[in-house]
Amino acid sequence: MSGVRHRVLIVHGPNLNLLGTREPQVYGRETLDEIHAGLQRLAEELGIDLFFFQSNHEGALIDRLHQARHENIDGIIINPGGLTHTSVALRDALVAVDIPAVEVHLSNIFARESFRHHSFISPVAVGQLCGFGAMGYQLALRGLCGRFGA
Repeated sequence: MSGVRHRVLIVHGPNLNLLGTREPQVYGRETLDEIHAGLQRLAEELGIDLFFFQSNHEGALIDRLHQARHENIDGIIINPGGLTHTSVALRDALVAVDIPAVEVHLSNIFARESFRHHSFISPVAVGQLCGFGAMGYQLALRGLCGRFGA
């Protein structure tokens, strides 16, 4: 990688603070802290600076995305949780900040209830990963690095 350290914001939506105990048969047994630790190890290897944010509140997620615009964030990895299927406002915030974003879901949303099959986020994301569990975040980080030319 060149001397530039890219900055990536990892955003988690509602209920993801309960990972590890919430429906482990669907979302796995890794906690959010464990996912972050694995991402941090990979980021160090790739020369990336990571910033983490989780909220159960749509407005807080939108505010954090807006803040990223002023922090020279180069990429966003977002798991919007249930807001994926309902939040035009979150979608609009991603468009407004104009930072490449990858949508991540731990489970395969297309193999679940039909209401989960639609994403307001996918059309404005550079990519989507679903069904790979916690590894999806690492794949998303590698994908963003490829876009950075790293």
